[in-house]
Amino acid sequence: MSLTGTPFLHSLIALSVVALAVPLLLWSRLPGPRVLRAAVRVLMLLFAQGTAVALVFVVVNNDNNLYDDWADLLGTGSHVQQAADLGADGTGGIALERLPRVRQTFTRADGPGMRAAGGVRVTELKGRVSGVTAEVYVWLPPQYDDPAYRNRKFPVVELLPGYPGSPKSWFGALGVHEQLLPLMREGKVAPFILVAPRTTLLPGVDTGCANVPGTVNADSWLSLDVPKMVKDNFRAEPAPRGWAVAGYSAGAHCAARLAVAHPDRYRAAVSMSGYNDPIGERDSLTAQNPALRRAYNPCLMLRGASAPPAVALYASGQPHDGYEAGLALQRAAKAPTTVHVVYVPKSAGGHNMALWRPQVAPAFRWLTTQLGRRGAVGRATPPAPSSDGSTHAALASGTASRAAAGRRP
Repeated sequence: MSLTGTPFLHSLIALSVVALAVPLLLWSRLPGPRVLRAAVRVLMLLFAQGTAVALVFVVVNNDNNLYDDWADLLGTGSHVQQAADLGADGTGGIALERLPRVRQTFTRADGPGMRAAGGVRVTELKGRVSGVTAEVYVWLPPQYDDPAYRNRKFPVVELLPGYPGSPKSWFGALGVHEQLLPLMREGKVAPFILVAPRTTLLPGVDTGCANVPGTVNADSWLSLDVPKMVKDNFRAEPAPRGWAVAGYSAGAHCAARLAVAHPDRYRAAVSMSGYNDPIGERDSLTAQNPALRRAYNPCLMLRGASAPPAVALYASGQPHDGYEAGLALQRAAKAPTTVHVVYVPKSAGGHNMALWRPQVAPAFRWLTTQLGRRGAVGRATPPAPSSDGSTHAALASGTASRAAAGRRP
């Protein structure tokens, strides 16, 4: 039974009801010696507590999409078939344009939010370059099947979760497709193809979206295998012109680093509550030694770049949770690199989905301006920050001014 499936949740609810009813009905009616009755009562209490804890865990997990399946939860699943040394560019000398076209079969994805806004599809992809085999979720914009757009190619945004985290979180807890669907129909946001690949590839460790020979080639999985599959199966724009990457928390760190490292593959990146130093996630592979920490720090990458990458970065965060990291990127950037920093006050909430969900629409409006869709979407820039009393959503999305934020309790 799936960890995130509705049947498992309903089963736990039923067990919790039974666990509560049994002691109420049998507590004073138990037969047998006193010691036996005491033991049975202890077991009933443990059963009741266990089912209650399990139910709370499943509800929280479904709301935040922390663990996608039992293997993720138990730390027993690996999606790495091989991890050869692929060199500095992550290709291993493979001429990508000569690889056969990747033809994938997609099915409807299950889970919270996956059937909304036209539905999300999923496929199991075997990465020919990276040696990774894992699932990839894809959502198509409303214009994709419109006959008026049959000859049109669409921009793409790769969506990366935090750690622990499931790619489903973007469609479940954040509801990215449900938020963007009406904006795309109204022409306020470009019709992006949304792609959410698995990033938890090894048991009990964050890959840092890195290539570590002999361990994992997560960078090549995300920046080569997944994009090739998308371009081979959908009417996607070529890279880098029509490609961006977005993430929150550990996924935000990955998004910024991938864009800085591969300006030939991505034009823009969105980082929500991210960090520059990989030590921001202590379970990350790239936090394990000083050399990897330096090599996978996007701020240090910008400072040391002989030719600044032609990428645009959007960094939103709160004090001590992404904001300073964004400012550091901004200071390190040199033209043609640009960095847009959004201040989110502490009063908007903590490091969780409730904070990031209101940031989705403003971030995608910004992406619309960066991927050359100004003429197709009407108003190209987000509205000016408000100076009046701001809602929680306005605070979290960055559409409230710092002055207004300071007046809120």
